[in-house]
Amino acid sequence: MTHPFNTVRDLMRYAVSRFTEAQVSFGHGTANAYDEAAYLILHTLHLPLDMLDPFLDAQLLDSERDTVMHVIERRATERVPAAYITGEAWMHGYRFTVDERVIVPRSLIGEVLHERLHPWIDEPEAVSAVLELCTGSGCLAILAADAFPNCEVDAVDVSTDALEVAHRNVTDYTLDDRIALFAGDLYEPLPPRRYDLIISNPPYVNAESMLSLPAEYRHEPTLALAGGMDGMDLVRRIIGQAREWLTDDGLLVIEIGNERANVEAAFGGLDLTWLTTSAGDDAVFLIHAADLPA
Repeated sequence: MTHPFNTVRDLMRYAVSRFTEAQVSFGHGTANAYDEAAYLILHTLHLPLDMLDPFLDAQLLDSERDTVMHVIERRATERVPAAYITGEAWMHGYRFTVDERVIVPRSLIGEVLHERLHPWIDEPEAVSAVLELCTGSGCLAILAADAFPNCEVDAVDVSTDALEVAHRNVTDYTLDDRIALFAGDLYEPLPPRRYDLIISNPPYVNAESMLSLPAEYRHEPTLALAGGMDGMDLVRRIIGQAREWLTDDGLLVIEIGNERANVEAAFGGLDLTWLTTSAGDDAVFLIHAADLPA
């Protein structure tokens, strides 16, 4: 098939129009059709992801144009998240290998880890043990190891498929000696230990919302998204046992997306601190160990 597209600029214009026409959904790394088109085109052409302008008027080989057109059409027709097409996802400047075995990394907990949980943690160098539950691709475990340079991180997931992806990412960041991966149900596979910090971005989407997810999210593992009738099935279990795994002054940090109302209905008696993120003040909460149920 012959296309009247000769330059990167031509492909950008077409991709934005095609994504808009197809009403693709975003939220897996980009927020609009232009940024999504730029990422996919630059990645497919093996160009720097932060350098679109110098290449806009570059002439394309027929093979390059055909390859990019295939990627654009796959994104628009199959509604596959861009990260699954490219095999990578970027979060807070970190690159992670991903595929359909894990959800695409986008956790807001990454933002608070970037700030080393200031002001709730005064001495990041003193943090010695971190636990991540529902690790998926291992992205938050890796960010935690970077934020707290003297800590060991235990990361758990019930999916052995997801842990294969996590292992690849941990190895890519040469953190095998600091991050231990465990297969099992939440705390179940862990040896007895106390943690200074427990973090989790668990499945939290409520049953009604699961029915209306955009097509892109349906490519992700249901196991990593569905949180039961009110979205709180795993959150209840995480909170219910956290006290026995935390140090006396330890912290529990959980991400719950748009489920704040369900969190407050389920845990209204607990002293929850809602953390400020780019998504607002109602997507991530913190609980001190002393305020958790015994």
